[in-house]
Amino acid sequence: MGEVSRGARALVVCPDIRGVTYDLDADNRLLEAEGLALAIGIQIEDSFVLPVREVRPNLLFGAGQVENIRIACEQNEAELVVVDGALSPIQQRNLEDKLARKVIDRTGLILEIFGERAATAEGRLQVELAHLDYQQSRLVRSWTHLERQRGGYGFLGGPGETQIEADRRMIRQRMGRLRKQLEQVRKTRGLHRERRDRAPWPVVALVGYTNAGKSTLFNRLTGAEVMAEDLLFATLDPTMRAITLPGVEKAILSDTVGFISDLPTQLVAAFRATLEEVTAADVICHVRDMSNPSAEAQKSQVLDVLTGLGVIEEKGGTSSIPILEIWNKWDLLGEERSQELGSVAASSTDIVPASAISGEGIDNLLEKLGEMLTARASIHEIELPASDGRRIAWLHAHGEVLVEEDAKKEEGGPMRRFVVRLNPKELGQFETL
Repeated sequence: MGEVSRGARALVVCPDIRGVTYDLDADNRLLEAEGLALAIGIQIEDSFVLPVREVRPNLLFGAGQVENIRIACEQNEAELVVVDGALSPIQQRNLEDKLARKVIDRTGLILEIFGERAATAEGRLQVELAHLDYQQSRLVRSWTHLERQRGGYGFLGGPGETQIEADRRMIRQRMGRLRKQLEQVRKTRGLHRERRDRAPWPVVALVGYTNAGKSTLFNRLTGAEVMAEDLLFATLDPTMRAITLPGVEKAILSDTVGFISDLPTQLVAAFRATLEEVTAADVICHVRDMSNPSAEAQKSQVLDVLTGLGVIEEKGGTSSIPILEIWNKWDLLGEERSQELGSVAASSTDIVPASAISGEGIDNLLEKLGEMLTARASIHEIELPASDGRRIAWLHAHGEVLVEEDAKKEEGGPMRRFVVRLNPKELGQFETL
């Protein structure tokens, strides 16, 4: 998308609007905004919170505040202003006019990051669709060429259409094509999911706030080399690898895109298909950065997304899929804090303290995942014709065969009796063979 150049000198401004309830306090929102800017390689010259008593429809900020931003830009030689909030197209254009600098809001900044990070064809399609959706309302930012009229053809052409109308029409057409391509991708993803559902391997999905350490943990558990840096949105595309757990011969570990507060609506819709992978999981691992002072607010954001996906019921708050909290970055906690949190974790069966960097708690985590995946398994007695080699082999490959012996002969021939431990998913798969 290339709207923001790497290394651009920038001022980061976090508006704190009176009467608006935020998930994070102003200082932590400013820190997150700085993290977003750094993630795209922007050079932050200065950053501050600006209290906004009353939102101005044309500028968002008051005239005096805009003048202060302009002076700060000149003093810091900043060529870009990042506003950590949603700007209307008019506000963005007017701020650019007043400040004589490029202005980008939170949505535009996150779109830039997503555009740079998307690695798969699906990710790129999703980002382009979200960017076009954002862009079509901002054609007002373009200048003189948009005022030109295109002439009609023959007698039926009418007065013609302005360039801005033509641009909007082209964007709509492009968005229509992208939606068709994404629909095809979703169908393919659905087929892959169906194939996985028929396969015997359980799926463990890692979810969490961006920069909670999911990808580092994924690498620790699988030995893969997924991009894992101290950056917001280091990974965007879902990644899957096979792992072995105690009592489970093979499981699939899935790493998903990180969540964030106030994620632009265009991106929530665009990445819904990616997040839907979570709904097919047997266990969800909620990776939390316990060294972050906003850990509780981040947890509520993640739970809100899971509620939106239908994993958690809105009324009761109960989850249809078991959720295990991994309290990550334990190595960054001080002694007092780790003792305090350790006593809380010890009193819960759904919390595992760990450090993806140092490896502390990883063996305990694997043990816990193995227990969770085998807990629902129960013992079944099954009789099969001795000649049914395919289903007998399947039981040995996917279940825990406790007893195998000859059974009484039926009219059709000799029979084999099995006592086998299967979980509900495996039993369902066996019954469809």
